[in-house]
Amino acid sequence: MKVESFIEALGADFYTGVPDSLLKPFCNYLMNTYGIDSKHHVVAANEGNCAAIAAGYNLATGKVPVVYMQNSGEGNIINPVASLLNDRVYAIPVIFVVGWRGEPGVHDEPQHIYQGEVTVKLLEDMDIASFVISKETTGEELKKAMEDFSKALANGKDVAFVVRKGALSYDKEVEYKNDNTMSREEIISHIVEITGEDPIVSTTGKASRELFEIRTAKGQSHKYDFLTVGSMGHSSSIALGVAVNKPNTKIWCIDGDGAMLMHMGSMAVIGANKPKNLIHIVINNGAHETVGGLPTVASEIDVVKIALACGYPNAVSVDSFEELDKVLKFAKEKNELCFIEVKSSLGARDDLGRPTTTALENKENFMEYINTL
Repeated sequence: MKVESFIEALGADFYTGVPDSLLKPFCNYLMNTYGIDSKHHVVAANEGNCAAIAAGYNLATGKVPVVYMQNSGEGNIINPVASLLNDRVYAIPVIFVVGWRGEPGVHDEPQHIYQGEVTVKLLEDMDIASFVISKETTGEELKKAMEDFSKALANGKDVAFVVRKGALSYDKEVEYKNDNTMSREEIISHIVEITGEDPIVSTTGKASRELFEIRTAKGQSHKYDFLTVGSMGHSSSIALGVAVNKPNTKIWCIDGDGAMLMHMGSMAVIGANKPKNLIHIVINNGAHETVGGLPTVASEIDVVKIALACGYPNAVSVDSFEELDKVLKFAKEKNELCFIEVKSSLGARDDLGRPTTTALENKENFMEYINTL
């Protein structure tokens, strides 16, 4: 189905969301049509943030907003759906557009398998009626679904379109780029050179995939790394949990700007606890690159000042390899919590692979290793 037909059927003029690779045609359409315009399109920090923004839009206009997201974001919307949007609370109607990663019977990555199995059930449990869109969905079927949904929306209920892989198409491309010069993969390679045998907790998406391939290329063991293949935004909290229980071991966290923003409160917790053995690195390309490239707000804020305000005693930003190597060595030698923002370009190798070990194997190898430290 052409995304233009889907957008027309939705009949909305405000969209907020967190991008998803399955919704790339949808997201690219919004960027080509609206860009980042708070009147019509907001890329939010997390899906719960989207639901609240959508509620505010409805309160101000009386119109129905659209929230888009990957199905992994369902967990983030449960609280605002149940205690804010629900028709037995404030009865705020929202149309959710959900990319169905891990759909049963469709090959996907391990972090999506269980989420895919419960995607529709979670919507049902939240009293959200859903309609599944596939490549075969016709305009008439979509029109009928919207007619049914309109009745529910008029009664303050929420509804959802669950979008299967390849269901939407869009002919135009959007170029996402920034002015930074260092690639993420090269940045991670420099980090690995300094960390040696120190454990690393890496964030969701291409960063973990690149770390895995760098270890392979260098002939190094993967036991040093915990690859947070799902649970976006929580790698720094995982690293904190490891660091406070291994106080004599340097623990490194390779984070992303989108992940950092998604659950930024974790920085306050890290800063308040001040583990002397933790180094928190945020590779900031100002984009949700792994799922298509839509911008985050991280290029518009001072991440270093946020870290300092949260209590990190050391926080710096670098945009060259010379500076990066210098601050990595400083952090390695410093017995104090450190925060490093690294400005990164967008882009990854076309042949970038995925980890060849399972998530369970990764966990067991990592645990076996850190328990020797």
